Amino acid sequence: MGGVRVDARVAIDPDAVVADVDPRMFGSFAEHMGRCIYGGIYDPDDPSADADGFRGDVIDLVRELGVNVVRYPGGNFVSSYRWEDGVGPRTARPNRLNLAWRCLETNDFGLGEFMSWTRKSGVEPMMTVNLGTRGVTEAVDLIEYCNHPANTYWSDLRRNHGFEEPHGIKLWCLGNEMDGPWQVGSKTPYEYARLAAETAKAMRIVDPDIELVAAGSSNSKMPTFGQWESELLEHAYDHVDYVALHHYFDPDATSVPEFLASGAVLERFVDDVVATCDHMRARLGRKKRMRLSVDEWNVWRQSRFTEPTDRAWIESPALIEDDYDVTDAVVVGDLLISLLRHADRVSIANQAQLVNVIAPIRTSPGKPAWRQTIFHPFALMAACANQTVLHTRPQSPCYDAGDVADEVPLVSTTATWDPDLRAVTLFAVNRDAQQLSLSIDVKALGEKARAWGHEAVSSSVSTDGIPVAMGELTVEGGECVARLPAQSWNMLRFAVPA
Repeated sequence: MGGVRVDARVAIDPDAVVADVDPRMFGSFAEHMGRCIYGGIYDPDDPSADADGFRGDVIDLVRELGVNVVRYPGGNFVSSYRWEDGVGPRTARPNRLNLAWRCLETNDFGLGEFMSWTRKSGVEPMMTVNLGTRGVTEAVDLIEYCNHPANTYWSDLRRNHGFEEPHGIKLWCLGNEMDGPWQVGSKTPYEYARLAAETAKAMRIVDPDIELVAAGSSNSKMPTFGQWESELLEHAYDHVDYVALHHYFDPDATSVPEFLASGAVLERFVDDVVATCDHMRARLGRKKRMRLSVDEWNVWRQSRFTEPTDRAWIESPALIEDDYDVTDAVVVGDLLISLLRHADRVSIANQAQLVNVIAPIRTSPGKPAWRQTIFHPFALMAACANQTVLHTRPQSPCYDAGDVADEVPLVSTTATWDPDLRAVTLFAVNRDAQQLSLSIDVKALGEKARAWGHEAVSSSVSTDGIPVAMGELTVEGGECVARLPAQSWNMLRFAVPA
């Protein structure tokens, strides 16, 4: 096309469907950790706070971010949490030690406040039960409190607390990172598998319509990875709907090229869990295909985090309030690309966390909330990648990312098709330190297809992570060539006339 050098190629075909996008792909996570809840979501003293103490500026940004589901109340916090502490009159709620994050929990914000906040924010609740220090009985009590209509002890207690109608929570996590030695009440694979299966069976007696997420491996480097999933599904395959997986990516622990390969690492992790699930499906002779919930993922400078053992038991100490740069935003966009490429198996994904704690949204007392760099690719993908994912197989040079991954493509892509807008959106990441040209074959979109726009996030075009328009694109002979800035996340759109 016009003699332009082409470094990589990709073709777009609206008939090459991967799957429809589950809206819960663009989820988030709110834990009683640091200032995520207190000083983030909930701050009665803030000028923007409403009558319930919720920061209005945070709710506005949550809506702008496009989050559809929020997981709560943990995270590590949940594994020693008594949910009963956070319901009823605030004056009667006890102070407790937050064992996960070594601080004081006032329980001013609990289940009722979370449900009220989700309704105001327009998000679906995803509730986690404590399977660390508690078990079947407490989980059943909680779901009875939340979902049973009336005329039982727990449902009537909810009504006495001011919630006449059931909360109707449909999505539940069976514990959190139970394979981790850092977890209060951690389990062996067999111990957790049996507990998860029995808890799931009992919860479904109370509400048969719920969806259940079983805790998988905390990351791909856990010594029990694979064994954990196999043991879990041996006992719980028929009783759960999703297997969870968590993964964080630390830019301080790797070189920049290795960090930019994070999407490829996540993709391999997902592929390995899918392979284990399908192996167990075949071995057990089941029809159901297990789906995945990547319910903790993000960029986190984890190597900087040290939890002080001598800190006083204070309320809501600031924890892991990472400041993100543009490269972090590119990686977050690439991680979302990897998740969308697996939309046929990944139905739920929660970026951890929502406010202040390694978050796209930050707050400061008395000042307006603001967006971090990682906010922008998430918001655009949540807004524009919400219909059908298409297969894209870019032809791209590869590089060796050392101990992180080998044969990593310089260009990573996914595409979505919106039949209502008759628009195709291509998301592409250039992992190279130089600008690359990408040839996009759009012949399958029809002769009258036209390029709609190209926005990019890259340190070479912006320092705040806000996407920058990259100029006009043209389609000639069914081909469009886009110049992808160095180390960039890109969104390109094509209109498809009827």
